Amino acid sequence: MTKRIASVIHVAVAIAALLYCTLRAQKVYSVKYRDRSDVTVFVTDYPSQADLLVYRVKYRDRAGDKDGWWYFTKYPDRADKKIFFEKYSSRADLKIHFVQYKSSAKWRRQQKQYLLQ
Repeated sequence: MTKRIASVIHVAVAIAALLYCTLRAQKVYSVKYRDRSDVTVFVTDYPSQADLLVYRVKYRDRAGDKDGWWYFTKYPDRADKKIFFEKYSSRADLKIHFVQYKSSAKWRRQQKQYLLQ
């Protein structure tokens, strides 16, 4: 009975770790062509114009769960979303503004969250 409980706990911990790693990922890759992207993004001049305030993290494991902490991957197959930086705001799916502090990263318009799911 004890071995069975231990194996159930082991499986539960493994599933929890897998879910944590999956849900915590907000890794993006910048593509050169619009038609290869999942989302088109425009970078605003002011935070008040943005749908999402983004903090760029230096390490992959620090990327957040759709909370605005982005890690830019070097390879497209390691990204959760491929983005294209649009020159015109009217053609973008999502407007972002890069912030200097982690605590400033957040959604300003919740209705756009579906774009990064």
